Amino acid sequence: MADEDDSYPPMDAKRTPICIFFKDVRYVLKLDELGLEIAQIAFPAALAFTADPIASLVDTAFIGQIGPVELAAVGVSIALFNQVSRIAIFPLVSVTTSFVAEEDAIGRVSPEEEDSESLETGSTVNSENKELIPQNYSAEGPCKAKSPVSSFGIDKIENERRCIPSASSALVIGAILGLIQATFLISGAKPLLNFMGVGSDSPMLGPAQQYLTLRSLGAPAVLLSLAMQGVFRGFKDTKTPLYATVAGDVTNIILDPIFMFVFGLGVRGAAIAHVLSQYLISVILLWRLMKQVDLLPPSIKHLRLGQFLRNGLLLLMRVVAVTFCVTLSASLAARQGSTSMAAFQVCLQVWLATSLLADGLAVAGQAILASAFAKKDYEKATATATRVLQLGLLLGLMLAAVLGLGLRFGARLFTSDADVLHMISIGIPVSPFSATKKRKLLLPLCSTPDNPGVS
Repeated sequence: MADEDDSYPPMDAKRTPICIFFKDVRYVLKLDELGLEIAQIAFPAALAFTADPIASLVDTAFIGQIGPVELAAVGVSIALFNQVSRIAIFPLVSVTTSFVAEEDAIGRVSPEEEDSESLETGSTVNSENKELIPQNYSAEGPCKAKSPVSSFGIDKIENERRCIPSASSALVIGAILGLIQATFLISGAKPLLNFMGVGSDSPMLGPAQQYLTLRSLGAPAVLLSLAMQGVFRGFKDTKTPLYATVAGDVTNIILDPIFMFVFGLGVRGAAIAHVLSQYLISVILLWRLMKQVDLLPPSIKHLRLGQFLRNGLLLLMRVVAVTFCVTLSASLAARQGSTSMAAFQVCLQVWLATSLLADGLAVAGQAILASAFAKKDYEKATATATRVLQLGLLLGLMLAAVLGLGLRFGARLFTSDADVLHMISIGIPVSPFSATKKRKLLLPLCSTPDNPGVS
């Protein structure tokens, strides 16, 4: 029996986090076993993450053909909707992915492996994971298993639906948060837009309120679909969410011009098309999930609601801090007028579509880390964290270069308004304009009858 506690990974006092970050950096692009596993999870996840922003880019392109006022109005509404959504989305999805990956990894450990590990370490899986596994997860488990079960009560029979308590918990929380979000945004659309800088006399208020109210009807579908995507990512299955998201977004792109121009609904048509696409994604994911997971636990006490709330609260603080910056920027742009807000909307959507590629790496790292820790494979956990950090840095540098050079020529896809194009050029990190030309463009925006500009 080992004298030291095997519940924690061995630590090298001479190693610092920065040294671990550069560990085996020469293998960052190597397609070894770990590299292939990361790629197989990250690539479909990245495509799924970017599918919705790309659909939003198409929405932006269509709306930009109506006029800069409508483009600016939709930009404010999307910024507000995203601020409220992400407060719930990222904690929910992240916690779901980790919990499901942990439960699935433990549930797939064979009884022989459990007995062998118990003899070697002198402890059981239950005792070593007592802080992670709730006390009410007894040997019988929350589901009536037909074969030996793990400490989570996850059915091990292949070709049978698994009992994953976190999956049911995520759907319950997602549905409740979605209804709360829809009620909050619909009832407070006008005062929230006023707070964002869209005054009662602004030409943006009408289309912004219409778009926000209609799009808020899809909030329950958004939260539910993302909760289910978190479940599939916990299974290391990122292809199913990709297929569902692509199907929904293609539907959105097809319905956009029909509702906006054929039916003459304008920005309302764009919102309706987006809502329908979100409910289609939810239906596809639910249909696929019901084939793999038993979503009806025997009673509510078997749900991991308390653990979701405790762990999600920590992530919530980080998400609020990050999204608040974007929302504040949108509010300041809206106060500058429709031209500034339209340019901000284009830049923001392009940035989101590209930056979310890195989230595919985050999903891969999260799923592999949770599984590795559940199996006590700490060497793989360290290697995974190092590899994902290195790939993230490399991808970030590449995306910065692509954005700086590509948006100069691609901005005309979203608008033909000369003033908006000028503002977009100012927001590009690598701009063809010199500092003097940028200054000349900014001075008219800062000038007022009482303040003729900055000298």
